[in-house]
Amino acid sequence: MIKEKIIDSIFPWEEDIPEEFRLKKGLIQREYLVDGELRVWKGRMHEVFSPIYIRTSKGLYPKALGQFPMLSGKESLQALDAAVRAYDNGRGIWPSMPVSERIRHVEEFTFRMHEKKKDIMRLMMWEIGKSYQEAKKEFDRTIGYIKNTIEALRDMNRASSRFVIEQGIIGQIRRSPLGVVLCMGPFNYPLNETFTTLIPALLMGNTAIFKPPKLGVLLHYPLLKDLQESFPPGVVNTIYGDGKQVITPLMKSGKVDVLAFIGSSKTADIVKSRHPKPQRLRSVLGLEAKNPAIVLPDADLEVAVKECVGGSLTFNGQRCTALKILFVHTAIAEPFIKKFIAEVEKLKVGMPWEKDVTITPLPETKKAAFLKGLSEDAKRHGARVINKCGETVNKTVFYPTVLYPVNSRMRLYHEEQFGPLVPIAPFEDVETPIRYIIESSYGQQASIFGNDADVIGGLLDVFANQVCRVNINSMCQRGPDIFPFAGRKDSGEGTLSVSDALRVFSMRTIVATKEREKNKKIFKKIVSKYK
Repeated sequence: MIKEKIIDSIFPWEEDIPEEFRLKKGLIQREYLVDGELRVWKGRMHEVFSPIYIRTSKGLYPKALGQFPMLSGKESLQALDAAVRAYDNGRGIWPSMPVSERIRHVEEFTFRMHEKKKDIMRLMMWEIGKSYQEAKKEFDRTIGYIKNTIEALRDMNRASSRFVIEQGIIGQIRRSPLGVVLCMGPFNYPLNETFTTLIPALLMGNTAIFKPPKLGVLLHYPLLKDLQESFPPGVVNTIYGDGKQVITPLMKSGKVDVLAFIGSSKTADIVKSRHPKPQRLRSVLGLEAKNPAIVLPDADLEVAVKECVGGSLTFNGQRCTALKILFVHTAIAEPFIKKFIAEVEKLKVGMPWEKDVTITPLPETKKAAFLKGLSEDAKRHGARVINKCGETVNKTVFYPTVLYPVNSRMRLYHEEQFGPLVPIAPFEDVETPIRYIIESSYGQQASIFGNDADVIGGLLDVFANQVCRVNINSMCQRGPDIFPFAGRKDSGEGTLSVSDALRVFSMRTIVATKEREKNKKIFKKIVSKYK
């Protein structure tokens, strides 16, 4: 078959890679940032290989990208000590600094970051297989998020400068930092979802320790010197290495005040359990999900198919907000599936730099085998692969695979696949997807496709108490960033958005006094100092 032949020969010869996307030499990172110093690591290094294989006369070999430090607990605790000193119980330079000055530092970093755009995008493509279009979108969205967060903070700061007078008491409500924040982002959005926690944490006056995800480390290297030069010593510190070695000592110290983590609930539970005083640990968690789509019998098929294909397969389906299971009413299952498969067949499979590519190499080395296992299990319990070339694999490339009919006996019905597997489950009674959402361990989002306002309204009443966002005739997604982003059950803790993130990394405090003229003058003088 033509597509099978394409997949079989999908990986390029080195000389066929466009010049602008080539990596001419490996990136050897020995530096890490602690207390304002770029320290040089002389110990064990971890070698990074791309999910992109290179064709040679002797066969296919993964592209070697470079190396990064495998620090020990000693270096991790040094980073923690630097962050603790910089915070100094809220008396440090950074938490004491006027909001306008903290904003100036973040704006300087953002300007520097923008100059590294091409380098970061190129590394993102090679490290995690993200397409050029998606890498560009992630970078631009990150810059936009930072700018919007700064504007939200300015608005918040203006509001907090006002006095509230009630029952003869003058009060000023402001927001104060929490302390030391440990930031850990995910590999699928290593830039954006790292900075959606790191930047608001810093803007609110916290100090931070930043550990990049295990996949997507090197793409942060171009920003290391910018972080050093944009912030006072100890405000931002970086650590690298095995989580057990570098994260466990941090948490056991009890000195981490906030855990900002985006990843799996299993890992989050382990990390949180290491803290000796969990009641004092503020957690901001974005975790896994199994977002369903419910396609009702009166749905507009063109809209439903387009949104479900994009929702389930954009960036290989490697998004926590991806549609992970499609419930389709039996009355329209046949035409829906026919159109859905036709659209899947149009998706381009290839290398990240190719124009309009959707399916690219998977960065996790064992992911293809995991997906194959889910598919085999589904077939044992009655599902069929219903699209041509489904299950076709070449190293890290896994061709989109549509399975039907999926039922509750299958692992794929319950487990998050986080890859290009699309399970379609038929239903006759809408109570079936309702029970699925109620009984699910996850509660991030859901999508409803239909045209009867009464039916959709009835589902909204149920789903609004089970998930944090219900999308009508559209795929699940995080943005726009001004909207709250959260999860119920095992899908998250805390709420993120441009304004919510500023609140989640701070605490409301109030300064109050009796309503007297002298006290008013004191208040006005204090307020002007902190603008």
